[in-house]
Amino acid sequence: MSEYEGDLRSSSMELKHDREWSYEIDRIRDKIDEHNADRVGLQFPQGLKRKSTGVAEDLKQRTEDVTFLISGQPCYGACDIDTDLFRFTDLLVHFGHSPMQESPKIVYVPVFSNVDVEPIMRKSLDELDSTEPVCLVTTAQHMNKFDEMKEILSQNEYNVQTRRGSERLTNEGQVLGCNYASADVEADQVLYVGGGEFHPMGLAMSHPEKKVVIADPVNNNVKIADPEKFVKQRYAVIHNAMDAESFGVIYCTKIGQGRIEKAEDIVRSNENAFLITLDEVTPERLQQFDVDAYVNTGCPRITTDDAGRFSDPMLTPEEYEIVMGEKDMDQLSFDTFHGTWSP
Repeated sequence: MSEYEGDLRSSSMELKHDREWSYEIDRIRDKIDEHNADRVGLQFPQGLKRKSTGVAEDLKQRTEDVTFLISGQPCYGACDIDTDLFRFTDLLVHFGHSPMQESPKIVYVPVFSNVDVEPIMRKSLDELDSTEPVCLVTTAQHMNKFDEMKEILSQNEYNVQTRRGSERLTNEGQVLGCNYASADVEADQVLYVGGGEFHPMGLAMSHPEKKVVIADPVNNNVKIADPEKFVKQRYAVIHNAMDAESFGVIYCTKIGQGRIEKAEDIVRSNENAFLITLDEVTPERLQQFDVDAYVNTGCPRITTDDAGRFSDPMLTPEEYEIVMGEKDMDQLSFDTFHGTWSP
């Protein structure tokens, strides 16, 4: 599930009356004028696609003689640019994510949430130890309220620790579904402000020594991330792959998700491993191959979110090392991405 889908389900408003989210229509119009663009691509993540025609309609009303093309391809993050649409248009507007790599031809519109974060911030204080430092993190859609979040904690005498985790992250305190380096601070407690459980589960898995508090500003819920169920699911997949004799090693051709060196290393070290290239990894596409298990070197969310959909075990590279006896089971870690890419 896209990081936006859970939040968007809370609102049934049409775009023109949607005050929960900011689509920056005027900034897009200015960029179109700046580039003198005649053909403009619009790309949305899965959770925002139902807003796409409304955005296109609003842009049509603010421009003249511009053709807008809406990408129908799946989109799961800033790393997932529709390269065909990028080549075919004068300008590509990518909604829902902050920039991962600058390009003069791509306009990133994070689609900030305008929900009031103060109620959930104050509610979350009950789960935080005020005598200990706290690491504050959030996702792209709530980054516009990040300074306010920090201020609320500071006003309540919390020692707030934040950092920009890596080059793959645009902002200080930002986390992605594939990168949680912004929590690499001394604080033993983390406050994650955002919807869904994938990001806080990733935080808890990648930082097992820390307490992760989930503060959902849309649904006004506060709870503690408990990765136990998630870990057990991954253990089960690993055990199911222990008897595998052949492996399909997936290299994702999406420009922001390819880890060809890692994929090639696995194939070189195992004569029964075969390199398979895919632009999107689905159960239907994998059914045609005769292997016992798969190793996904693309987006880690494919492995974790969709594990139950695959008929054969789907492993992360680190889990593959456990299966091959190169690591112990207690060394299980969350698969993460680092570095940038170029469109």
